[in-house]
Amino acid sequence: MQYYLLNVMQPGWDELPAPEVLAEIGERLDAFHRELREAGAWVFAGGLHSPDASTVLRPRDGDVLITDGPYAEGKEQLGGLCIVKAPDLDAALEWGRKAALATTLPIEVRPFQHQSED
Repeated sequence: MQYYLLNVMQPGWDELPAPEVLAEIGERLDAFHRELREAGAWVFAGGLHSPDASTVLRPRDGDVLITDGPYAEGKEQLGGLCIVKAPDLDAALEWGRKAALATTLPIEVRPFQHQSED
């Protein structure tokens, strides 16, 4: 079984949908997560705070430089993630398709480098 990371790409954090739209998205995400669990594909999922809550640590001259803010500025940032187990890329892409429909946001599907034993 292979593990895949589904990255939820969040456009501008100052452009969040209205609360009632966010509530609908939350309900669809809950249903998506239930489906993952029932299929045995669930590993982990979670939303992230906005990029300005980030802290970056960089090795420098034998020490670590700590800076506030995201690693990279961009119009889109990582808004959340979901780790799923899938037998192959096609199955992972199907989970990504469902995540995109649930969130209404772009989803990046990326395999982990090593397969698990299960």
